[in-house]
Amino acid sequence: MRHQIGVLSPVADAFLIPDNHIGRATVSSIAVAHEVGAMGGRSIACLNSRDRNLLGFRRDLLTAAAYGVSEFLFVYGDKPGSGGRTSDLTVRSMIEESRGCAQDGVFAGSPPWRVGVAAALRPLPAWKRAADFVFTQVSYSVEEQLRWRDANPVDVPVYAGVMVLASAGMARRLAASIPDIEIPGSLVERVAADPVAGVGAACEQIARLRDSGAFDGVHLVPVQRYREVAARLEAPPHRA
Repeated sequence: MRHQIGVLSPVADAFLIPDNHIGRATVSSIAVAHEVGAMGGRSIACLNSRDRNLLGFRRDLLTAAAYGVSEFLFVYGDKPGSGGRTSDLTVRSMIEESRGCAQDGVFAGSPPWRVGVAAALRPLPAWKRAADFVFTQVSYSVEEQLRWRDANPVDVPVYAGVMVLASAGMARRLAASIPDIEIPGSLVERVAADPVAGVGAACEQIARLRDSGAFDGVHLVPVQRYREVAARLEAPPHRA
């Protein structure tokens, strides 16, 4: 993790720390966000509703306050690998609880929390519009992302999801697990012939989104290609 932060720091404004994102236990995203902060980076800790009940969520908020972590992305969570899911919380109730807890004296002196939500490329519910920022679902179509942005005006920062396609196998896995994502066959063919082709495609997508002015930035998922992505984005004209 420290190596990735060091490599990507010149081209990234902040780092999103996932939370058991493949349905397997990992180190707390709040603890990792604290480590990123210790390295001088800005972090956003992801918390999913799948793995926690109300008491566990309040524990996480107390831990975040103690560690100085003040930015979160609340998500529903991927399908768990085992053990089912906890049903006590939803993303909406997490937002309500976090804003209510902020008035509790135990959090006095803590920086104000900024809470974001994830959004599929479908109509944005009113309660999500009240978040502090929005991360949109990964898409491989700039046109689709721009159509969604035009149809969903909000007054908070919106970040478009961009994911590097690392292999044809990855394309098959994405298509099987996230039906909403459409991956152009031409891109899959290019990546099958040249595994680094996905890096170039992602950087081109970032440049087009930046030039459109429709988004406040991108949420980039570089997968294992983070070195190649960082090198490409540091070179003109892609660097934002």
